[in-house]
Amino acid sequence: MTRAGSRSPLAPRRTLPATVVDDTVAAAAVLLDRWHPEDSSSGRSLFLDSNTPDEADAFLRATKDLHRAMLFYASGLTASDLHAGGHGLIQAQELLDTAMRRLQLELQILLSSLPNVLRFHRYHDDDDVVEEDDDRQGLKETSGHLRAVAEAMLAAGYGKECVSIFKARRRASVAAALQRLHGFSPSQQQATVQKLAWEQIDARMQSWLAGARAAFASVFAGERELCDRVFAGEHSSVGDAVFAAVAEDQATSILAFAEAAVARAKRAPERLFRVLDVHDALTETIVPAIVAAFGDKSEVTARAVTLAVTKVGDAARGMLASFEAAIEKEQAKATVAGGAVHPLTRYVMNYLVFLADYENALANIYSAEQFTDTTDIASGTGTVGSTSSDLSMTSTSSSSSSTQRTLSLWSNPIGWLVSVLMRKLDAKAGNYREAALSYLFLANNTHYVAKKVGAGTKLEAVLGEDWAEAQRAKARGYVDVYVRAAWGSKVLRGGAMDEAVLEAVAMQERWVAADEDMGEALRVVARAAVVPTYRMFYRRQGAAARLTPGDVIGMIDGLFGGRTTSHSSSSSDSCLVSI
Repeated sequence: MTRAGSRSPLAPRRTLPATVVDDTVAAAAVLLDRWHPEDSSSGRSLFLDSNTPDEADAFLRATKDLHRAMLFYASGLTASDLHAGGHGLIQAQELLDTAMRRLQLELQILLSSLPNVLRFHRYHDDDDVVEEDDDRQGLKETSGHLRAVAEAMLAAGYGKECVSIFKARRRASVAAALQRLHGFSPSQQQATVQKLAWEQIDARMQSWLAGARAAFASVFAGERELCDRVFAGEHSSVGDAVFAAVAEDQATSILAFAEAAVARAKRAPERLFRVLDVHDALTETIVPAIVAAFGDKSEVTARAVTLAVTKVGDAARGMLASFEAAIEKEQAKATVAGGAVHPLTRYVMNYLVFLADYENALANIYSAEQFTDTTDIASGTGTVGSTSSDLSMTSTSSSSSSTQRTLSLWSNPIGWLVSVLMRKLDAKAGNYREAALSYLFLANNTHYVAKKVGAGTKLEAVLGEDWAEAQRAKARGYVDVYVRAAWGSKVLRGGAMDEAVLEAVAMQERWVAADEDMGEALRVVARAAVVPTYRMFYRRQGAAARLTPGDVIGMIDGLFGGRTTSHSSSSSDSCLVSI
């Protein structure tokens, strides 16, 4: 038993004289009076006012002193000194509450100054984020002040108020930054995507591509660093929660807009390139930046990976399947006049020229082992490429097995689409009544394809040099067969050659070459095949022949866009003499 009025042995002992604590509280009251949150000082800042460099430290010490004073007064309360001790506790509590309201004001002032400071993360067109020394120094100083305020409020039991102000101010700042970057609010636009025409969506997607890259590489990265700086050490979990509250739903809204836009692209092949742009933005910049800021296990990261791998991948594969189907369904009986390059050939090859720029994206999308985890997609190790040797599995003949089709499509989508085109051209060639025109059509179209896969082009890198050379050789072979079919046995084997030459020329006058190179190749081969034989005929017929070798040369030179040349009899005779 203890005597009445004596302290229980279990009660904490007072370690400081009451007068010292009282003096500390009184000194804090004087300082608080100069920086009361509701007087004329409210427009100034303890931390940003250069005229009061020491006041901030003194103020923060005062908050700690008041908190310790409260604990001191509370620990000394007994039945006999309840009245006196209770008064000290109440005074310290009231002063601490005033100090916290001042720090809440300081927190708002400091946070308002951050938009000019967070420029240190500046995103450039070359996809690099650079740091500027002045801006980084400004961030370091301001975040240091914020950390001091946050630690003081958290230590005094005012963490809820601190976090509430921080979240509200930073959410508004991040939302404004995203609005500037995109030119629209992703969260508001997401709901309207279904009502927009594709042209409107596409225009917004162009803004999204640049804005999303900058948002994740700059805005969210800067916000993550700010939270890490302000809520450091033992308060790191608070920083994680604050960052999630500020950034997660806003990051999700950016991804959701892309999801809705990709879904609207459906299976239209002409929209594929915008979808592949989204894939590249995600895999090259956005997902790695999300992993760095939000962590590889976060919901934002999971959603971004799903968007890149599943939703964009499915959409792209669906569009390429639609493109393949469009090639297959093009009317096989439709022919073009004169054996010219078919519009389908031009469209498909021009499409594939652009598609070759996305070779890496296609390799990812068609890889059987795409990104196995978020680490792969963040580091880029999930990329699976293809080589030109894969194209050896792609046939340009009219027959193919289902196994071959699957291998070709997944190992080299571009090569497979070319093979589909070539088979279609084979089918179209059979619709010409004249065998010669059929081979001219094949020569022109194969030449066009081979030229699109020219030396040094990305298509050549995708399809391979050997494949490109094989197509050039095939075009030359079609030219040889064409010449034999066009000039016929009467011209090339003697007989009534005058009439045969005139008939052959008349037949070919409206036929066309793919370009000047093909026209010259056709004329060269024709001259080499026809002129020597006609010279022998002319030598036998003499004056009875209606045409001279020079006439024949001139008529051949006038075919396929060439200029008709005039060769005199004397020049022809001299040619005969030289034989």
